[in-house]
Amino acid sequence: MEEPLVGPKPEGRPLKGHHRWKTDKQVCEVEDFRRRLKYFFMNPCEKYRARGRKPWKLTLQILKIAIITIQLVSFGLSNEMMVSFKEESLLTFKNLFLKGYNDQHRGIHTLYTKTDVYDHIHYAIDRYMNLENLTVGNHAYERVDGLYTPLSLCKEFYRNSSIFPGNETFDIDPHVEKGTITYSYRQLLSVNIYLKLRAINLQTVRHNELPDCYLFNITIIFNNHAHSGRIKTEIINDVGIYECKDWNVADTSGKNDYMLLMLDSLVIIACITSLILCSRSVKNGIQLQFEYNTFFQTYFSKPVPWADRMEFVNGWYILIIVSDTLTIAGSILKIGIQTKFLTNYDVCSILLGTATMLVWVGVIRYLGFFKKYNILILTLRAAFPNVIRFCCCAAMIYLGYCFCGWIVLGPYHDKFRTLDKVTECLFSLINGDDMYATFKAMRDKTYLVWLFSRVYLYSFISLFIYMVLSLFIALITDTYETIKSCQEDKVPVSELQAFIAECRDHPESGRYLTDNQTASCCGCFG
Repeated sequence: MEEPLVGPKPEGRPLKGHHRWKTDKQVCEVEDFRRRLKYFFMNPCEKYRARGRKPWKLTLQILKIAIITIQLVSFGLSNEMMVSFKEESLLTFKNLFLKGYNDQHRGIHTLYTKTDVYDHIHYAIDRYMNLENLTVGNHAYERVDGLYTPLSLCKEFYRNSSIFPGNETFDIDPHVEKGTITYSYRQLLSVNIYLKLRAINLQTVRHNELPDCYLFNITIIFNNHAHSGRIKTEIINDVGIYECKDWNVADTSGKNDYMLLMLDSLVIIACITSLILCSRSVKNGIQLQFEYNTFFQTYFSKPVPWADRMEFVNGWYILIIVSDTLTIAGSILKIGIQTKFLTNYDVCSILLGTATMLVWVGVIRYLGFFKKYNILILTLRAAFPNVIRFCCCAAMIYLGYCFCGWIVLGPYHDKFRTLDKVTECLFSLINGDDMYATFKAMRDKTYLVWLFSRVYLYSFISLFIYMVLSLFIALITDTYETIKSCQEDKVPVSELQAFIAECRDHPESGRYLTDNQTASCCGCFG
């Protein structure tokens, strides 16, 4: 029969390495190191009871959750006003410059005759020339050095081409040129109208923020790339945001801006402090891991399993370090946006949004100090490797269905027209969304395609909903039951935990004090 991991102390029985303690000093060293390990894996409250160590990281994380959330809400409200102004301005330009455009019909605006194309081009130019008499907004022409920026029209076309569909002959040079010379529609690719407008977003004044000045680089595109007799018209709006040159807001002192800058600075300081503390903890964990590996090889003549070594690397601290890094970068960008030196709202939103998500996810670590909550964390950690392997296998089947649906059903179904649409459609079907509409859209196709679509959709839905998802849930459930059984039976799940479990000293026992606080190592057994 195999010997226990660690024998009783009076007999000095070792781990499985057949080593016996020859002196009381060796016994003391083993017990002292076991106590160090147990202290390392204690939660902040237990460490406070063991050594009186204040839970600074815990306090700092709670503070971070509060101030980072306040920062995100403040930025989100400002970002919301910016986005709404850009979207409403784009709708305004579509109504101003696209003939016959209607807000009620948000689909593709198309033209089919040469007369329609000429009418729409002249319509857009006339509306631009009379803009200040037409618009109800605060839009104005751009001026550079006192001169108005002119509207420009550019055509894209094949360099040389002779196309005769009736004779089924053509001679074409695929190189594309740009110019204003009139060419036949058979070699015309697109007509682009470029214009620039300025505006001021005044709605921020009501929220005690300084208004921004906007430069709209508008492109009206008449797209004839398909040469199908259907020219699609659209407006692309590239927006630049700048600080207004001369401004004055009555009854304001800029106090709100200073408060926001102070909040951002506080967030940066808190995150830098948290980053230093967590990096130090990770470093200490790695050092203790090497000590544990050396200790086991010296005293028990056996290597330490890789899973046990990874327990010293606290994943929550890694999560906090990533979150702090993203928050610091996002806060610096936010300060730049508030002071109008930067205008990259999208990057700042991604950084702050991801950082806030990770901060709130990190709260689970502190819930894990309670036994009933900890089982969720243990289940997720234990099931993660198996879940990744299972998802890799399922992804192969999923991608096979994606490519098959794209090639076969793409020409007949809008949801399968492009590869990214196929992945979105199939993922929706897995979740039970929009099933009937997907089936219905294939009713009026050829019998062969209709039959294939039925086999394709029924097999996919049956395979993924009734088999893949069920196996996925069973995988996690099985891990949960295993972890729960180990907790109820109090069975250590690793050699490291079994080694630490031999230490019966409670945090309040006083045996976790440092050398400066206790008489000697061996005195702890008295």
